[in-house]
Amino acid sequence: MKEPGKGPALLRQYNEKHVLSFLRQQRISSRLDISRALSLSKNTISLIIDDFIAGGLVAEIGVAQSSSSGRPKIHIALQPDKMKAAGIMVERQHLHWAVYNYFSELLEEKTLIIDTADPRKVVSEIAGLCGWMHRRYPELIGIGVGFPGIIDPQSGYMHVSSHLGWQQVDILAALRHSAPLPLGVMNIVKAAALVSRQHESAAPVNEPTFYLRIAEGIGGTLITGQGVYYGGSWTAGEVGHLNVASDGPVCTCGQRGCLESLIGLSAINAQLNRLQPGLQWAHRSQAPDLVDNVIARAGELLGKALSQIIHLVNPKTLLIDCAYNLSPLFTEQVLTVARRHTLPFAYSHTHIRFLSHSYDPALGLALAMIQRHEHIEL
Repeated sequence: MKEPGKGPALLRQYNEKHVLSFLRQQRISSRLDISRALSLSKNTISLIIDDFIAGGLVAEIGVAQSSSSGRPKIHIALQPDKMKAAGIMVERQHLHWAVYNYFSELLEEKTLIIDTADPRKVVSEIAGLCGWMHRRYPELIGIGVGFPGIIDPQSGYMHVSSHLGWQQVDILAALRHSAPLPLGVMNIVKAAALVSRQHESAAPVNEPTFYLRIAEGIGGTLITGQGVYYGGSWTAGEVGHLNVASDGPVCTCGQRGCLESLIGLSAINAQLNRLQPGLQWAHRSQAPDLVDNVIARAGELLGKALSQIIHLVNPKTLLIDCAYNLSPLFTEQVLTVARRHTLPFAYSHTHIRFLSHSYDPALGLALAMIQRHEHIEL
């Protein structure tokens, strides 16, 4: 049996969160427009907006120009610096953190070189950082912490990270008392995928989108209208471990011929260094012909992997977040090989996009905390 008054109070909170989310996405609106968009009464919206104004979350910014008769609409806007979120991302030997306002605009960031061999020391350092962030930014509504690896985002438990060499680390439990605010733990590729959904107009919210990130490692994420799809064991989207060359090198996962072991940034740099000592992708202009040969092969292998993704997942949009996108040879090879290995009907109904700039997983981690703040179950 429900407690007296609990139902209406919960419904009011639910409506407030929806209004907050709408204002974050629209930035400027009016009471009437919010009422129509969310199918809520004008009175309900007015009460919520009045409370937001009283709390400093929203401000009236002027009367909207209109040629129609009747009461003019008053524009209102969310005050983004009243609420902030942070992301902390750990990769091999690096820790990157950033703080954003409620519009996901960057306020401060820093990258640190750290020893990631011992998970206890790394998590302890993150705990201290969370406490410092809370003191520096009292407006924080949450801190998202991300790692490469298989992570249960509900419990904040890392099962394994081949990149870091970690196994069975209860990250959230170790961080829970570091700061008196919500904390979240998730995979960094899945965090970056949230940014792609927010920024890519070519990927409508209700259409399935597959985001693929190639960096030190390779990972992917399917995003649907319900959000990130994790799968039964939180490993959905692990495209870095698709087998694309049975005679390929041994991967960090122990298997041979994984996509990651062939075209991840470390793998590409190792191939370039073998061809010319000291040659790296970052210095590709020093030997463009050598780089072209390596990057063309990388495009071919990725094209084979995309064919498998299209056949198995059938996304409407496939986003490639990769530094090699700067090379026309790479993108041409990817598309040519993907087309050759994919059923024509499936390929023709898949929009493949090569992103011109990479998304920061730290932003995705902060965005995940903003979205969590706006979510409430009835």
